[in-house]
This record gives sequence, C-alpha cells and structure tokens, in this order.
Amino acid sequence: MRWWRRTKQSIKSSLLRPLLWLGHHWPPLRTAVRWMHRRKKRLAFLGFVVAHALGAYSSLQAIMESRTPQGATAWAVALNTFPYVAVPAYWVFGHSELDDQQLQGAARYTAVEIREEVLAGLRHQGLSAEIGGLNTQLIGRLSELPVTTGNEVELLIDGEATFASMFAAIEAAQAYVLVEFYILRDDELGRRFQQLLLRKAAAGVQVFLLYDQFGSHGLSDSYLRELQQGGVAAFAFNPAFEDLKEMRLNFRNHRKLVVVDGRIGFVGSSNVGDEYVGGAGELGFLRDTNVRVEGPAVTGIQAVFANDWYWVTEEVLEGLHWKPTAAPEGTLTAACLPSGPTDEFERGAMYFLHLLNRAETRVWIATPYFVPDQQMVTALQLAALRGVDVRILLPEQTDSQLVRLSSYSYLPELEAAGIQLFRYQPGFLHQKVLLVDDRLATVGSANFDNRSFRLNFELTLLVDDLQFAEQVEAMLLGDMNDSVPASAEDLTGRSYLFRIAVQVARLLAPIQ
Repeated sequence: MRWWRRTKQSIKSSLLRPLLWLGHHWPPLRTAVRWMHRRKKRLAFLGFVVAHALGAYSSLQAIMESRTPQGATAWAVALNTFPYVAVPAYWVFGHSELDDQQLQGAARYTAVEIREEVLAGLRHQGLSAEIGGLNTQLIGRLSELPVTTGNEVELLIDGEATFASMFAAIEAAQAYVLVEFYILRDDELGRRFQQLLLRKAAAGVQVFLLYDQFGSHGLSDSYLRELQQGGVAAFAFNPAFEDLKEMRLNFRNHRKLVVVDGRIGFVGSSNVGDEYVGGAGELGFLRDTNVRVEGPAVTGIQAVFANDWYWVTEEVLEGLHWKPTAAPEGTLTAACLPSGPTDEFERGAMYFLHLLNRAETRVWIATPYFVPDQQMVTALQLAALRGVDVRILLPEQTDSQLVRLSSYSYLPELEAAGIQLFRYQPGFLHQKVLLVDDRLATVGSANFDNRSFRLNFELTLLVDDLQFAEQVEAMLLGDMNDSVPASAEDLTGRSYLFRIAVQVARLLAPIQ
C-alpha cells in the first residue's frame, strides 16, 4: 500500500500548493485556513449534521411529490444514506411535478380552440374515425386531440431516408415550417439543416424552431445567432439555466417533429446530428425509425408544436392551416399521442397500458431504454400468460450503463412468463416502436421507461392499418435477425458483483 500512500500525498501536495501560495500572498486567506484547521472537527460535525438534515428535508419533499411509491422510496433511501451526493442531484433532477401556468394555458388554448375547430372540420368532411380494438373515447380524452382517417403514413427506416424525405418537404414549403428537436447539433447535418431553414426564411417562408436546452447543450451561440439573424424564430424550450430558482433539468422536451404548411408532418426518434445519418458516433450505427404523415393527423402534430411554442414565447401562432384535409391517397386511421409532466393524468403510461391490456395476439416492443415500473411489468406478464406473443427488442450497446444494467434485472421475471427478449447487435438501437396485433403500430419519441412515461415531453403517432402494420412487422423481424436472444442466464450466470450492480441499478430505476 506504499504506492497508494505516496499517491495520496502527491495529490494532497498538488492541491495544497496553490492554497499555500495564495495564503502567503493574501494574509486573510491564511488566517481563514488556520481558523478552519483549529476547528476542523467541529466543522466536519456541523457539515455532517447539515447534510443529513437537508437529506431528511429533501426526502420528505420527495415523498410528497414523487408520482410513484417506487420513486419516493428510491429518493428517500438515497437522500438519507448519501446526502452529500443525493441532495444536489435531487434539487437539480429530482422534482417530478411541473406546475407551470403558462403551459397549462397553452394546453387550454389547444384543447378548447384548436380541438373544437378541427373536430368540427373532421365531422363536416367525414374524417373522424374509430380505432379498431381500442377505446377511441379514452384515446381522445387523454390526448385532447381527434382520431382521424384519410391519412397517408410512410415508414422511414433510419436517418438517411428520414432526412432525405424531411429536407425535400421543407424545400417545397410555401407558407411555414415548424421544427422541434431534442438534440440539435452544430455539425455537418446540423449545418445543412440550418442552411435549408435560412434559405426558406429568405424566400419568405415563416420558420419556427424549438430545441431542448438540455439535449442541445453543446449547440454554439453562433449557430443560433445565424438562424435568428436570417429570419428564423429560434428558441430553447427549456431554458434551465436562466433562472436557478426554477431548475427544470428533470423535465426535457424529448419530442422530434416537423410540420410543413400544415399538410405534411414528421414524427419519430431521430435528432439532428451526424450520428443519426450514419456518422461515426461512440456507439456506431444508430438504428432509428420515423414516419412521414400527410392528412388530418398532421393537425394534431401541429397542435403539439403550438402548445410548446406558447409555453416558450406566450405567443399564439397565427396564420397556421387548421382545416383538416384528407391526403390524396389517404386511407389510414391515425392518432397523435402527446404526453408530458403537466398532464392531468399520466398519459404516457396510460397509452401503453391500454395497448398492452387490449392486445390479443401480439405485442412487439423496440426501445433503447427499457426501465418499466411494476405495473408495466405486470401488464407484459399478463399479456404473455393469456397467450399473446410478447417480444422486446433492446440494444446491446447503449449510452447509459445504469439503464443497461437495470434491464438485466427484468430478464428472469419476463422469461418466466414466456416473454422473448433480444439484444440488437450492429449498433445502438434507438427506435421507439410498438406493434400490437395485426393492425396497430406506434412510432415516436417515447421510450419504455419511467422518464418517458412521467417526466419527458413526448410525442407518438398511433396508426391503425393492416398494410402499415405489415411493414412494421417486416422491419422488426429484420432487426430481430440482427439480434441475439437474451435470457435469464445472462443475469444468473454472471458474477455476484455483477448481480449486485444490477439490483442496485434496478433500485435506482424509478429516479433515472
């Protein structure tokens, strides 16, 4: 252990040297250091008491605010056991309730004015619809947006196809473009995207851009300045660092959407960055899925953007096209499913629970982050036990080791119910797709985890169509062919330390 003692002494010396130099040249600091040294035991005890007092106070707040008992328990244990780390983490990331009058006002604006206008137009043109196998009234009440028919939905596999279609639609815009992404990067794809928006703004097209402050934390000021100087209205959805009293780092706008002239919309999992179009990221190839939508369902996507824009700017967007129009070859039924922490009910969790509970033959899930709570685990088990083919496709490589570890903890209980799990091999599986029975499929931004169910602002498109479901089925079968089965042995056959790490990660799952 001599090497360790020497290392510690070296570190201590390197840290103390600047303080000693300052103390020599600045007498008040020398006096303060001597005072602290004489009272170091008292100060250490005082720090211990204050830290645990703050931990106890914060744990009471967590118990009162957390949306789930599991989340409250996890925070309470962490705050009282490791307050030195857990207290700052809780103050920044731990709050699970977002009471914002501005956003609630935006919700009322969409729910009352836009929804009634759109519903009237849908009824007049015969474009309102029922969703087979689901409670349409429930979907409508949760989303506060109509279920529509007359839609055309194109499945876009991976980033190259997505951005080729998206750029072409934006290039053809005549009146306005609405853009919202969680991650916006100043790289090759980000610059191409920026220049396209600037060209459209210069041509007289109104361009509105929202990005998440947390997800786009590396975005340069010059990138945004060029957009704004070029006539693009660009704002951060979640300016978390502008007011330290209103820390909102835990609430992120995870949506990815584009609307062109109120006629064409894009929804899915891809962000704007080189790694989403085959760029060499840390995890290699990113496997994403998006959709191009044309028809009355686009009004729902547009309404979500109008909500978010109102929250950021307190401005009601004027001049948007709200008249629902069937796509030229549109026959599909679709519903726009937004969710977020300001919802009266836990929309995200309820959407997925309803789909799982109504499944009769099949439930296939593709998600990069699989951290379900107990009610979701039970719903998956019940589906499998009643004979439903339940398959879950997960990534082998992931950008969150905590999430990856916790996913192992579900293997034994899911396998016991007959659920098949797969781990995707070629790269990072980033798509968020759900396939139910023969007709229902969802594509969007929501992961199968606590954060997407309760903390993030998400957007998913639900499609009811046999042919579209067949396309999704073929896509997922191809992904499963590029995967290896996961089993309980992957956990039980590992070392004791690995299994401890997995269980600790599972304990922390509700606060991830």
